[in-house]
Amino acid sequence: MTLSSMTGFARKEGSDATASWVWEMRSVNARGLDMRFKLAPGTERLEPKLRRQISGRFKRGNMSVVLTMVKRAGQTGFQVNQTLLDELLSLSRDLSAQTGLASGDVNTLLTARGVLEATDTEEDNAVIDAREAALLCDFEGAMNGLATARAEEGARIGVFLNRQIATITGLAQTATEAAECQPAALKERLQRQLTGILDIAENRVDEERLAQELALIATRADVREELDRLNAHIAAADDLLKRGGAVGRKLDFLCQEFNRESNTLCSKAQDVALTNTGLALKATIEQFREQVQNIE
Repeated sequence: MTLSSMTGFARKEGSDATASWVWEMRSVNARGLDMRFKLAPGTERLEPKLRRQISGRFKRGNMSVVLTMVKRAGQTGFQVNQTLLDELLSLSRDLSAQTGLASGDVNTLLTARGVLEATDTEEDNAVIDAREAALLCDFEGAMNGLATARAEEGARIGVFLNRQIATITGLAQTATEAAECQPAALKERLQRQLTGILDIAENRVDEERLAQELALIATRADVREELDRLNAHIAAADDLLKRGGAVGRKLDFLCQEFNRESNTLCSKAQDVALTNTGLALKATIEQFREQVQNIE
């Protein structure tokens, strides 16, 4: 399975003997699967079926579904809004009496908004059922288009994520090498500090005292456990990227774990090299996390 983005757009046109229509689907990032519908009048009863189709196809994303439909000539009639027409006639006569101007004719009144209302001609159930079947078929095509768009975007994101994982892996190795040098560097630094502050004959430092202090500092500065966990998280992320599918939530959780270990690494670092590596890790992990937010 490939990675899929939560961002995409698809459009599908269709028609039959009674009408023409257009499906449009948009998808953006979301924590779960959210759906919003704007359906053409008379097609609202399709919504439950559309929801089931989307739920069976996608796991995450904020979905917007729009259906516009135009009935063919002969399928639409008109009726007069008699209440509104009566009000306009009354108002026209009153204004004519007040101003002495001629009142409006019928043709003028019929052009007023809301006086003429479009109405669908009566259709039998067989025609309606056939059109709805065609609409659902085209909706399936729109979903296919959206899935393709999301997969293409997911593939591009996947290239970036794999590159970032490779960078994180390299930085973790650099951190491991720097951490291995920490005990010797700590001993040398502690030796210099104790020599400067302890008033000991011949400027010598008691080796037992030095060993005790060094053991305490080395214990606090030991980052091997953090690096082991970081490498385990890297392996898990690499496996998820290869597996593909709806892995966005799991990758997002691993980003939190990456951050936890890199923060601890920086706080425990006792030399500039390890500190710089920890900061580089944090920056790369943040870039990785930003793109993971787009993955389904």
